[in-house]
Amino acid sequence: MIIEMDSEVARGKFPHGWHRTFYTLWLGAFITGMGYSMTMPFISLFIAELGNFTRFQLNIYSGLAFGVTFISQAIVSPFWGSLADRKGRKLMCMRASGVMACTICAIGFAQSVWMIIGMRFLQGVFSGYINNATALMAGETPHNKSGWVMAAMTTAGVAGNLVGPLLGGFLSGLFGYRIPFFITGALMFCVFLSTWLLTVEHFTPIKKDAMKPMKEIIHNLDNPPLIFVMFLTTMIVTSSTMSIDPIISLYVRQLMGGHGNIAFVAGIVAATPGLGTLLAASKVGHTMDRIGPEKVLQIGILTAFILFIPMTITKSPWALAFWRFLLGLANAALMPATQTVLTLDVPTEAFGRIFSYNQSFQAAGAVLGSILGSFISGISSYEMVFIITGLTLLLNFILVMLVRPKKQLTE
Repeated sequence: MIIEMDSEVARGKFPHGWHRTFYTLWLGAFITGMGYSMTMPFISLFIAELGNFTRFQLNIYSGLAFGVTFISQAIVSPFWGSLADRKGRKLMCMRASGVMACTICAIGFAQSVWMIIGMRFLQGVFSGYINNATALMAGETPHNKSGWVMAAMTTAGVAGNLVGPLLGGFLSGLFGYRIPFFITGALMFCVFLSTWLLTVEHFTPIKKDAMKPMKEIIHNLDNPPLIFVMFLTTMIVTSSTMSIDPIISLYVRQLMGGHGNIAFVAGIVAATPGLGTLLAASKVGHTMDRIGPEKVLQIGILTAFILFIPMTITKSPWALAFWRFLLGLANAALMPATQTVLTLDVPTEAFGRIFSYNQSFQAAGAVLGSILGSFISGISSYEMVFIITGLTLLLNFILVMLVRPKKQLTE
């Protein structure tokens, strides 16, 4: 991918050299997404090897292993956001990648489900690479490139989520479920080094007593309700993803009747949304820059809701993979559009805090989705998870339609 130098950069309004920072952070976000998806889609199968659990226990433990990271993340994100506004986002990226390198390796050595859950909790306390990388680029990018760059940053994690399940399923099938954790830990250490050595952030530290209170910043926004709806959108969209992720390999195992290379097929099913999002992201980004992110967001949510209908009645893992691929096309319009609205409607000095609040809502959505998905599948069926997830997206669409921006957010 190549970003053309625009006139604002040439005039010196924005700093030279943001391209190298973008490429480095894009790669770091890609590896972060890949590392997550190399391991987490198979965590339930890994947990199943650590003890004799009932179906209900396995679903609950899998949900906890997914959700506990986001519980701790939701609690501490505002603190990290405030620190990011005072110290810079680069430091936050280094903190997140460095700690993940350690915790993800520790999970590979786990001998009990509670060690996995504990390490996942600690990982959540120090997490946030992709969000901080996005916030960093939001401050380094010319406004007329914001939609494209926000979409491109999303493709990093999405591309990683596409490659990760395939690689993780292949490695798990050959060497067991522990090896992907060790590989991910080593890659995250490389991300730490590259972020430290290759990125540049044009940031002036702000003293704590000089920072404007968030209440004042929100009060001065043109349309505060729009920002809160974007937070809720982040939560619901994340919940819609995470309600499926913890049970996807178990659902595939059910569809396959417990026979065949379940890990590999589950990896394909887990990866197909990423392929769809990757293919659509660039087009969506340019469309946001042209017509505005709000319209793109509305279309994306409605399409996602419609696609959950056939997923509730599928009887084949390959049909499920097809519908999830189409869902990925719709997903390309969701988080990038939400982040672009925040980028264009919030002052730069508050990016760290706004994106940290957004991350808290994202974490809350991950907790809600993973726990609810596991609980519903445990007491009812996997199909019911898809039904309820689709209905939450319909609710999200209604909320977005009720909040109209007071100004056009494109320049």
